[in-house]
Amino acid sequence: MPFRLKLQGSFWRDERLWRWVWQLLVLLVVGLGAIWLVDNLVYNLSQRGLSLSFDWLDQSAGFNIGESAIAYRTADSYARALVVGLVNSLRVIAIGLILTTVIGTLAGVAAFSENWLLRQLSRGYVAVVRNTPLLLQLIVWYFPILLSLPAAQQPWHWLGSLYLSKQGIYLPWPQTPGWLVVILAIALVLFVSWLAQRQRSQRDWRWLYGAIAVVTVLMLLTQLSWPQQLQPGQIRGGLRLSLEFTALLLGLVAYTGAFITEIIRGGILSVPAGQWEAAAALGLTRSQTLWQIVVPQALRVIVPSLNSQYVGFAKNSSLAIAVGYPDLYATAQTTLNQTGRPVEVFLILMLTYLAINAVISASMNGLQQRLQRWGVR
Repeated sequence: MPFRLKLQGSFWRDERLWRWVWQLLVLLVVGLGAIWLVDNLVYNLSQRGLSLSFDWLDQSAGFNIGESAIAYRTADSYARALVVGLVNSLRVIAIGLILTTVIGTLAGVAAFSENWLLRQLSRGYVAVVRNTPLLLQLIVWYFPILLSLPAAQQPWHWLGSLYLSKQGIYLPWPQTPGWLVVILAIALVLFVSWLAQRQRSQRDWRWLYGAIAVVTVLMLLTQLSWPQQLQPGQIRGGLRLSLEFTALLLGLVAYTGAFITEIIRGGILSVPAGQWEAAAALGLTRSQTLWQIVVPQALRVIVPSLNSQYVGFAKNSSLAIAVGYPDLYATAQTTLNQTGRPVEVFLILMLTYLAINAVISASMNGLQQRLQRWGVR
């Protein structure tokens, strides 16, 4: 009887082993490829008498930045200049994500309105904005619209509280004590929500939230700084928005809002029609059905899609250079032209945008997990 090697139970047929082997092989290939790329980069730099270094970050930048949320002088370092550009980018991203979510949600809900005009406006907004390039929209917002504002000596103004000119847009804005009021109001709302969840109370807390909102608004009105025109071309007080910042913000918000509108509409359509019928049978109005029944169920579809749009918003903010807004990319471009360090500058850009998008993705994934714990699946 011929000898037969029994392979049953042998590690050669262990599928788990082979999965690990293939993963290690892929990891090895990727690692070798990365090593080859870095070695090739170092070799090419050495051929030109350069080396991979970031010592230039401590050198004086020597260029001016037209708009800065933090203190900056031309004698400051390149590192400081890049931080100024980063702060400018974060301003647009933080404010824009809030505004585009509000606009996209309202337009998405308007698509289901019983009002014919609202439905058509929602569809027209999506059809026009979503199907035209973002760069073109930014240029339209900046050149034909905002640059057509009057000169600073003769600004447009309404009710003595809003001024528009080529110098910028001036709005009433809360002073420092006003922001403390907002922070305290948010903390109070969070505490009330936590207390209601802990006690598993079935009481309606909306009246308390409304009272907090009313008191907050009234207190903010007493802390507002109102812009005033002291003399032609000179306005003091309030908040000044540059035309470049305004054009970038409006363009990004309108563009991303159109995509979020479709995400909201698709999420609502994913909820079975029987939910609407059951709510109507219980006597709920269309508005109550939408916000209390349909939207909570639609969040399982909406939130993952919002993640990609938020990340896209952050990346699209680099188009600020088209309207002259000094964001991170524009500041890095000037730094590159002066230092001649393309590898280091683009490496900083890539890592910075990667970190911003990682924070956005982690936040949205955390929200998704929280919704699942709340039972929204």
